[in-house]
Amino acid sequence: MSPPPLKPVNRNPNKGKDEPFILPPNVTSAQFSKFLKRCREICGVENVKVIEAEEQLVDGSYYEPNKTHDMHHLVDRNYFVCSATISPREVPEVQDMMRLCNEFEVPVWPVSIGRNTGYGGAAPRVPGSIVLELGKHMNRVLEVNAEDAYALVEPGVTFFALHEYLEKNNLKDKVWIDVPDLGGGSVLGNTIERGVGYTPYGDHWMMHCGMEVVLPTGELIRTGMGAMPNSRDDVNGIRPDEQKPNRAWQLFNYGFGPYNDGIFSQSSLGIVVKMGIWLMPNPGGYQAYMITIPTDKDLKTAVDIIRPLRTQMILQNVPTLRSILMDAAVAHPRSHFLKEDRPFTNAELDQICKDLDLGRWNFYGALYGPQPVRDVLWSTIKQAFSVIPGAKFYFPEDRNEPFSVLKTRSLTLQGVPTFDELRWVDWLPNGSHLFFSPIAKVSGDDAMLQYSVTLKRCLEAGVDFIGDFVIGMREMHHIVCITFNKKDPESKRRAHWLIETLIKDCAEYGWGEYRTHLAVMDQVALTYDFNDNAQMKLNEQIKDALDPKGILAPGKNGVWPKNYNKEEWRIPKSVTLDKTQHTLSKKRSGWRTPEKL
Repeated sequence: MSPPPLKPVNRNPNKGKDEPFILPPNVTSAQFSKFLKRCREICGVENVKVIEAEEQLVDGSYYEPNKTHDMHHLVDRNYFVCSATISPREVPEVQDMMRLCNEFEVPVWPVSIGRNTGYGGAAPRVPGSIVLELGKHMNRVLEVNAEDAYALVEPGVTFFALHEYLEKNNLKDKVWIDVPDLGGGSVLGNTIERGVGYTPYGDHWMMHCGMEVVLPTGELIRTGMGAMPNSRDDVNGIRPDEQKPNRAWQLFNYGFGPYNDGIFSQSSLGIVVKMGIWLMPNPGGYQAYMITIPTDKDLKTAVDIIRPLRTQMILQNVPTLRSILMDAAVAHPRSHFLKEDRPFTNAELDQICKDLDLGRWNFYGALYGPQPVRDVLWSTIKQAFSVIPGAKFYFPEDRNEPFSVLKTRSLTLQGVPTFDELRWVDWLPNGSHLFFSPIAKVSGDDAMLQYSVTLKRCLEAGVDFIGDFVIGMREMHHIVCITFNKKDPESKRRAHWLIETLIKDCAEYGWGEYRTHLAVMDQVALTYDFNDNAQMKLNEQIKDALDPKGILAPGKNGVWPKNYNKEEWRIPKSVTLDKTQHTLSKKRSGWRTPEKL
């Protein structure tokens, strides 16, 4: 059975050379040709690339991401597609592009690097939008202040690039960066999407301080203390984006009056072109560790142990509890463990644990500070987890396997970026993935219930449960990694059904996602429906006030401008799965089911 049809895109019926095969909504080929001529005048001929044919939609890889569509395409590859990619070279060109897009009413989808993997990559929500690729040229580390422990960066600065800057300038012994699982993403882009890392500075949005933003109409603002110049002599006759910033811009978030920064995170209200990020002072000592949790039932005990240790900051960093298949997928593809297309049995999962010397859940954390401090913390942590029968404790030097997750985490937890986590994406042939990311209380009962709910639906969809709990100060991000074969329509359909169903299931328990894929942004937004969707109404009012023509990222995270019929633009739900093919029979002895947790 085929999935429901998507909203028709504005295909170009008379496409010729230098014309896109998908036009922006309500824009003619002739209008777009005039628009492109002006784009080239602003940004340079070499920085305007038109997507003329479907043959140009090459998925690429994480190392060389495409800028045209979602590399891990959940729906048709040629649906979430841009009309052209445009790479401005400096802030005034971003401003001019926004003014031009308002003039022609062409929607804009800004990206930093385009590696928003698992959530849509560089693909625009509205087909035919132009992708404004900020990171190609705007990729400078503008400042690193080791004394005050901050950096000021442009959109194209990756975690790898910032780390290399610290090393090249002999600053690594003074300050560390915080990195997510993969180091190739934009520091700025990850932060404004509210991404997370794993050191004590793991909440990236919490650690940002001060932004320079181009508004939808092309105006330029600085937030916080940046709204105040350093001295009046720095203002007269100097271009606004080159004026010296206030010395406290990266030191104090709030400035004076209403705090605006929040409306530019996960939003379509402005393009962030500079951002401050706090760096972590070198703690003077460091030790990564792993604790293996033997059974699924021990998950409850482990999370209840974690909660007080985390809030008391005995667990100093953002630790993770990873399922066995997540770590197994880093070591080998699925076919190494199981040739058949069916779920793993409990016995098979136990054998994987034995073969890899891991638990059904594996806890990764780190100790920071001088040796006496680390010794006291480790003694407390080890004593707390020792109540779990069969729990084992490891330092990186205790592990000798070829692809040790602990050794990778040992780098990540001290701010050294890596690519090793890419290995689990290749769990299936033509490996692709999307993330389902609900938020829950740090509670053993919540962890077990959330695991049970997600496992049940994974089994119904014929998708392996691969996930981890990322422990914040008072909440958990439960990251469920939905893997699929992007060249297999049935595999894609199962993944699409799974995430839609999990969104609905978890909303019934009061669990909302913190971030999601393009295809289900509207569905997630509708779950935040307190008081007749009052928050969405507020978001729409702000959107229409700041972006009256609705040209900046329409539909991002479910916020549609008034000139779009949001009901027409919602992605149709996937078809129901064939229950006789995909629903597990509880009579099949040994299969892992929620009832056996």
